[in-house]
Order: sequence, then C-alpha cells, then structure tokens
Amino acid sequence: MSISLPTLLTWLQLYGYPVLWGVICVAAVGIPLPISLVLLAAGAFAALGDFNILFLALIAITASTCGDSLGYLLGRRVGTPIFDWLAHKRRFRLLTPQRLAQAHDYFERRGAWAVFLSRFLFSGFGGVINLLAGAERYPYRRFLLFDFSGEVLGALIPLILGYIFGANWEAVGDIMGATSGLTITLLVVLVLVVQLVKALHNTQTSKEPVSTRKTTSSANVAMRIPLLPQQEFRHGEAPPESLIP
Repeated sequence: MSISLPTLLTWLQLYGYPVLWGVICVAAVGIPLPISLVLLAAGAFAALGDFNILFLALIAITASTCGDSLGYLLGRRVGTPIFDWLAHKRRFRLLTPQRLAQAHDYFERRGAWAVFLSRFLFSGFGGVINLLAGAERYPYRRFLLFDFSGEVLGALIPLILGYIFGANWEAVGDIMGATSGLTITLLVVLVLVVQLVKALHNTQTSKEPVSTRKTTSSANVAMRIPLLPQQEFRHGEAPPESLIP
C-alpha cells in the first residue's frame, strides 16, 4: 500500500466529495497518487452508506478528465518549445528534427490507444501520455474522446469492485497491483519480440537484392555469349566449311 493512502482516506472521510475531486484532478495532471486504491476504498465506504456511488462516479470521471486536459494543455504550452529547443541543439544528437517528425507520425497513428489504455490499464503512464499528446499537438477532440472513454472505465472498475467486496477492498487492491505489473511486463516482452521480428525481416530483405543482382548479372553474361546456329545434319554429311574452326 502507498504511504500517502492513509492520509488521503482520512481527508476523504473528513471532507468528502470536494477533496476527492481535487485529489483525482491533481493526480491526473501527473502527481503520483494511489487513485485506484482511493476509489476502491470510496466504493467500500459507499457500500456502508457513507457516500453515494453515483456521485463518486461522476466526481471521479469529471475530475480525471479535467486533470488530463490540464496535462495536455501543459504539454502543448511547454513541451513543444522544449522539444524544438533540444532538437536544434547539437549536443543532443539522439533528438533530431527527423526523429521528432517520426515520433509525431507514430503518435498520430497509435496515440488513441495510448490515451485510452493509460486511463485504466496502465494508469501510471497517464500523466506522461497527457504531456506527450500535448507536445505532439495531437488533436484535442480525439484526445478528449478517448480520454473520456478510458476514464469512465478507470473510475467505474475500482468503484464497483470496492462496492462489491466492501471490507476486503485492500486485498482487491493488492490483486489489481499485481495484475497491472504483470500486464506491463507482458507488454514490454511483446514489444521486444515485435522489434526482434522486424529486425530479422529487415535483415532478410536487405540480403535479397544482392542475390537478385547476382542472378541478373549472370543472366546478362549468358545472353552476351553468341550461340551457334543449330542445324541438323544427315548421317554421313559433313558440316559446312563456315562452321569448321
């Protein structure tokens, strides 16, 4: 369990909904806080009658979406100038304008899934994804669509689990933490396997033109060799003098 969790739960019990909205919004911007565990506990408290589960869901969704939008805006205002400055500095050779363009194209194609999955499955990367989306100038409407869709799941899953399991919400939190770690490990392994397969495919592709050129050159040499005209000779007939060396 997180060290800050007891303090957050105490604030939740003392101040109720307003402190929950503020904590979730701050965490969505990028401050590392155990929001999933807080929502699990809030769902358990709702099962005891301390909170309304519908109000908790509404607060969690609106606060997280607002915090994500603030992170996006921060990345758009600050991230883009920083990336441009680093790209034009000679000391940072790994970060070139070409690499930034490639990153922009990649985020344009895969950014929707990154935003959606980081809302509930890889919530630890949510703040970073928000900053990258803003810095890469990912279309805000698309960002908001996938962000809101993911945050609905990110809010409802822990609240419902906490509401169902009640006093056992801490055990559920441990299982969720272990599952999240296993999922991240499997994702890293999958990415490495995909990169390895691509590298092997590129290596084989680079070797094919060489063999093709060799075959083509040998064929051209064979075509340059003059062929003697084929003639049929009867049995006992001598070939013409022009064909005798």
